[in-house]
Amino acid sequence: MSPPTLETQRLILRPPIQQDFDGWAELHGDAQSMAWLGGPMSRAAAWRSLACAVGMWSLLGFGEFSATEKKTGQWIGRVGPWKPEGWPGTEVGWMFLRSRWGKGLATEAAVATTEWAFETLGWTGVIHVIHPQNAASQAVARRLGSVLQGPVRLPDPFDGAPAEAWGQSREAWRTRRALAPSSN
Repeated sequence: MSPPTLETQRLILRPPIQQDFDGWAELHGDAQSMAWLGGPMSRAAAWRSLACAVGMWSLLGFGEFSATEKKTGQWIGRVGPWKPEGWPGTEVGWMFLRSRWGKGLATEAAVATTEWAFETLGWTGVIHVIHPQNAASQAVARRLGSVLQGPVRLPDPFDGAPAEAWGQSREAWRTRRALAPSSN
């Protein structure tokens, strides 16, 4: 299966590429954006993070998507399936440039990638690993229909960091989408 490109109303979601690096480094170097994710990264660490995201597609056949704005073509975030070794479940996560916060883009992108994970990858459940104090990401999880499942332990290098799983089953997702398809 070749890597897909997904489209939403405002976004193009595609596997990450080298040309995404400047935006990737900006996001990962921003202290506020990384407050719940271990703190800001150097450009060198951000490059390794991008290489990891690119490599996951080769190793697993899926991975996080780069989110670009349809209007401008600008890279604005990363979103989608995530399952590194030792992770507590099949996750759909999201990170967007601070300049794009509060515009509904994380929810829009997470809906598309969650749907893709359930329908194309065949996942039976999805979680979102969120720091207990990250109210903004908790709100996105709620908009997706996910509920708090409780604390989880993360593998190295995140071991010891506080984290909670929010999530839902594929059946709950499908039921919610069938009952309220325009509630995204």
